[in-house]
Amino acid sequence: MFRDRLEAGRRLAARLSTGAYVRPIVLALPRGGVPVAVEIAKRLHAPLDLILVRKIGVPFQPELAAAAIVDGDPLQVVLNPPVLRAAGLDLEDLCEDIARETREITRRRKAYLKDMPHVDLEGRTVIVVDDGIATGTTIRAALQALRRQNPLRIVLAVPVAARDMLDELAPLVEEIVCLEQPEPFHAVGMHYSNFHQLTDAEVIAGLHAAAAANPRAGRDRTPAASTKVSL
Repeated sequence: MFRDRLEAGRRLAARLSTGAYVRPIVLALPRGGVPVAVEIAKRLHAPLDLILVRKIGVPFQPELAAAAIVDGDPLQVVLNPPVLRAAGLDLEDLCEDIARETREITRRRKAYLKDMPHVDLEGRTVIVVDDGIATGTTIRAALQALRRQNPLRIVLAVPVAARDMLDELAPLVEEIVCLEQPEPFHAVGMHYSNFHQLTDAEVIAGLHAAAAANPRAGRDRTPAASTKVSL
């Protein structure tokens, strides 16, 4: 049990500090992953960025992910071929949803990071952080998209997760750091004493705190690129 996301982040940062990571960068899934990631970025003296993911559901079954839009450089569309085949859909059928969710990611990134470009991930150790993993749909899409940006190494770091979900995600990363893997696993929030819904203001404050702790991080940023579709 964690007191809150800050405590979880400090404990996770302590575990990660024992590793030897080449040019680390921390990517947080907002909103919940940001306070956790801030503590890690501070401890590792690494830049902090966001990775925003928007699911695109099957029209007649929205909770079933046919694809996902993943923020990054470039922004990518990650398709789910088995679901597309089963639903009789192709990429053209998703164009309107892709355009809408791309605009939403752009809006959210601008709200959180203004016009700050992405950090170039090529040749770096990318540490992907959330406050926990239950179903894994969002984090799986993020990891698939990140792999295509040629990082040196991907590390998935979470305070708590379902054990079977970590097993499913393991082929997508080089390392998983997870503090607790309770069985049975019902919900992420059950493992925090304080698991309030974060506001945009809290996310922005966390990003500012990480930037103030590591002012050199801004030098790693490069202009954003175009959208890429990935299978």
